[in-house]
Amino acid sequence: MERERPEFDQKVLDVRRTTRVVAGGRRFSFRATVVIGDHKGRVGLGVGKGVDVAAAVEKAVLLGKKEIVYIPLTKTKTIPYAVEGKVSAARVLLKPVREGRGLVAGGPIRVIADLGGIKDLSAKILGRTPNKLNNAQATMTALRKLK
Repeated sequence: MERERPEFDQKVLDVRRTTRVVAGGRRFSFRATVVIGDHKGRVGLGVGKGVDVAAAVEKAVLLGKKEIVYIPLTKTKTIPYAVEGKVSAARVLLKPVREGRGLVAGGPIRVIADLGGIKDLSAKILGRTPNKLNNAQATMTALRKLK
């Protein structure tokens, strides 16, 4: 019996433990940030919270499917022009490069670009925040600006 391949690949970007204080102590839950993509120009970012990591990841994948962004790729699998995105303190710059240069990007940008099917890209995180979620959201904002 052969299982069918899922439509999207997924990668967990970040898992954080969150706490809320209630009478009698603290309640812990988990926040998972997941990137999903089909390597053909569709990519989504989802953030889910759950009592355990598996539930949070599952929720994040479902939310990621609702937030799909279509990336207009050129023939050489890069973006058509330079674009900047900003969310909170996170700022990112995405630039197209010539064929064969590869993904010159770090952290969340690299994961999003890879799952989105971008083969050649130069990217820089301009903001000072190390927050992966905000940097990922800034990248998605930049990709949404592409037409």
